[in-house]
Amino acid sequence: MIKVLNVAEKPSVAKSVATILSRNQLRVRDGRSRYNKIFEFNYSINGQQCHMLVTSVTGHLMEVEFEDRFRKWHSCDPADLYTAPVRKYVPEDKLDIKRTLEEEARRCHWLVLWLDCDREGENIAFEVMEVCKGVNRNLTIRRARFSALIERDIHEAAQNLIAPNQWFSDAVDARQEIDLRIGASFTRFQTMLLRDRFVIDSAQDDRNLVLSYGPCQFPTLGFVVERYWEIQSHEPEEFWTINCTHRSDEGLASFNWMRGHLFDYTSSVILYEMCVEEPTATVTKVQQQEKLKYPPYPLSTIELEKRASRYFRMSSEQTMKVAEDLYQAGFISYPRTETDSFSSRTDLHTIVQEHQEHPVWGSYAQRLLDPGAGLWRNPSNGGHDDKAHPPIHPTKFSAGESRWSQDHHVVHLLILRLYELVVRHFLACVSQPAVGAETVVEIDIAGERFSASGRVILAKNYLDVYRFESWGDSMIPTYVQGQQFIPATLTLDSGVTRPPPLLSEADLLSCMDKAGIGTDATMHDHIKKLLDRFYVTKDANTRFSPTNLGEALVMGYDDMGYELWKPNLRSLMECDMKEVSVGNKSKAEVLATCLQQMKACFLDAKVNKVKLLEAMAIFFNRSDRSNGDDSSALGENVRPCGLCQEANMVLKKNRDGNFMVGCSGFPQCRNAVWLPGPVLEATITNNICNSCTPGPVYLIQFKFRQLEIPPGFNVNHLGCIGGCDETLRQLIEICGTGSRVQARGRPPTTTSSNGPPTTTPSNPQRSNSRQAPCIYCYQTGHASTDCPSRISATRHVQSHGMNQQNGESSIPCSTCGTPCVLRTANTANNRGRKFYSCSSQACNFFVWEDNLNNGSAPRSAPRPNMSNSASNPSRRGGRGRGVQNAGRAADVTFVSATGEPISGRRCFVCGDPSHFANACPSRGS
Repeated sequence: MIKVLNVAEKPSVAKSVATILSRNQLRVRDGRSRYNKIFEFNYSINGQQCHMLVTSVTGHLMEVEFEDRFRKWHSCDPADLYTAPVRKYVPEDKLDIKRTLEEEARRCHWLVLWLDCDREGENIAFEVMEVCKGVNRNLTIRRARFSALIERDIHEAAQNLIAPNQWFSDAVDARQEIDLRIGASFTRFQTMLLRDRFVIDSAQDDRNLVLSYGPCQFPTLGFVVERYWEIQSHEPEEFWTINCTHRSDEGLASFNWMRGHLFDYTSSVILYEMCVEEPTATVTKVQQQEKLKYPPYPLSTIELEKRASRYFRMSSEQTMKVAEDLYQAGFISYPRTETDSFSSRTDLHTIVQEHQEHPVWGSYAQRLLDPGAGLWRNPSNGGHDDKAHPPIHPTKFSAGESRWSQDHHVVHLLILRLYELVVRHFLACVSQPAVGAETVVEIDIAGERFSASGRVILAKNYLDVYRFESWGDSMIPTYVQGQQFIPATLTLDSGVTRPPPLLSEADLLSCMDKAGIGTDATMHDHIKKLLDRFYVTKDANTRFSPTNLGEALVMGYDDMGYELWKPNLRSLMECDMKEVSVGNKSKAEVLATCLQQMKACFLDAKVNKVKLLEAMAIFFNRSDRSNGDDSSALGENVRPCGLCQEANMVLKKNRDGNFMVGCSGFPQCRNAVWLPGPVLEATITNNICNSCTPGPVYLIQFKFRQLEIPPGFNVNHLGCIGGCDETLRQLIEICGTGSRVQARGRPPTTTSSNGPPTTTPSNPQRSNSRQAPCIYCYQTGHASTDCPSRISATRHVQSHGMNQQNGESSIPCSTCGTPCVLRTANTANNRGRKFYSCSSQACNFFVWEDNLNNGSAPRSAPRPNMSNSASNPSRRGGRGRGVQNAGRAADVTFVSATGEPISGRRCFVCGDPSHFANACPSRGS
């Protein structure tokens, strides 16, 4: 006797299959998982006696995830996730199921897969195959195809086993990997960029808020936001129309102007006055014809969700849950199907016969089967066939099962309603269309044409059972061509255009279906995720509105110019995955194409991230946490960390707003590169430095504050932090950095062996020599004087000294005594003008050569005691602003970095002209 291991997708399906095949003559025992029982019985497959063991999984047995070193959010640049290795594994909560399969597979000859007959079920089947063949490579593997948990379908599937479909499984594998890489990269990017920068009031715990991005979820959000924008941008416009009524012994007829309406008031008044002056109406046309109202197509998943939403206001998630319960109980066929046409092999009459005894629609079912009634009609073909399942239809008669009400009255009511919808829809599909007689009358008044129509229902047919639709009578009097009459009323009425309504759930499902976003089995999940993430809200009429968060995200991506919120990209992916499922494309081909395309979009989004920040700033206040060291990482990889050699160096802002490049492994690794203090903006580019190693070292596009850089330096600069950039080196030497020690304006603390930490009041320049980054290579860990690059810098200074001895003028710095090198300005106002400035970052000495020759005193703003952070020019933006006669506040004049005076400038906080408002001691009080 052959031992056969049968695996179903859910425990309830396993029980139903085992009960049907064994005719309820079976033995039950526990597996490793207490939820997944094992049913044993004997059965004959095509004359071969078999000992059947039926068990189950619970949905997917495996998950797709990145390898461990890429799973932490700060472990890598999100762009690396497009190429990071992924693995498919059995998670810990499914290990007991895996052990059950392995133990039973070792002792079996066959493996029969009773998974759901769609792409997702086929993928689960291959996951089960991988586990079972891992312990028994000699297994014969077969697939059972069925659409309903009823005896006829289950026995037929057991006697007609087929081979599993590798293409279906490959399509799901491709979708899972694409969704993982795209979703993880964009989710990490926008969460790390936005969460700590703004107070997002739509979430209770914004510390743990995840701003998720899904390739299907986001276009779905786009539909909601786009409709909302249409409504917001709508400007009501007044229009005018002429209405006419006529009353006779047979009743009242309302005639509509065949122009519809006009937006020009003057033209409307002229036409209306012409009608008033010659009000006689002449009947120009009387047309009578038969009209048919056809029954709906057979029921697909999307149509079931739309109609349940429209008729019962059930969410798509509720609908699918209830439909799944009905399917597992054997009352309806498989509820996830795209098919809306019955095959010729389906015995429709038998399905109708089962409902003849129903107390409500049983009499209609009897009329359908009566050949003399002429009510039967073969169902229309909707044009969709997924080759896996028939349309949703009833599979078992029920007058209302008592066990349906065990959970809750509301659940019971929803089950009854949905079951009724499925049955009535099926009966309507096999019925004749409703028949009506329609009369259309057209009249002429002073050259203007009007029309009225009436309808009489001759035979309701399918409308007798399908109570969800109506087609009412609208009677009008009898008219003959050439007849004339005077209207009872002739009015010029005004109205205003109205915006379209918000999208209902049925509308949203239609948009998704039309654009190819998601599948029939996943669309309701995407809608639920939008609600769970607070991207949209749904009102009592099941209409969706975007939240501030949802609108801000769409606005940000829309401003980038990349329509990531539009359905086009995802629609192409869905088409590619359908091609994989039919064997026209390989999984590898689709993965390469889709991921290359989306990685390009992601890199562009990173470059244009300021658009997201600007959009969020419209809706949300800035957060106090936005300047924290660890929370302000932009997630942009600049270069590999040369200190820990494990993580990457990423662009950050410290709490004082100064830019830096720090190791993403902080606090374990504290490697940092401090950037020049005058940096206003810094953006990672895709350009790579050709000389710095280890690489790649990405170049940064800098924008400096104009007033804080010396003459001769451009405001915009494409620079490298690897140590080869002379411009950055000079700016750090002249203007200082945004290091935390300098920005806080206090000397370092030292710890004595027998006392608490103490502050060392030494010279700022000396006390910072070990903590501040080297001004030559921008790295920490050594003093600038110990840097290997110091030799070349020293030679550079010495060469100027030699030039000074050869006759060039030189003056000492009035603050630190360092010889000041003569330089030449290159700005528009002062091009060619010579000046002296101190090369030490501890002071801001500056003087024009011609002012010095005229006897003017040099302007300097020496760095004060480091304990006074309010006056620290490196922190407060005072670089390049010198002061004359610092002891006399009333005589102070502010000057720019080029030496031009800035007249009339005072602190707007306290009115003192000796400082700006951003350095005012009263600002914090």
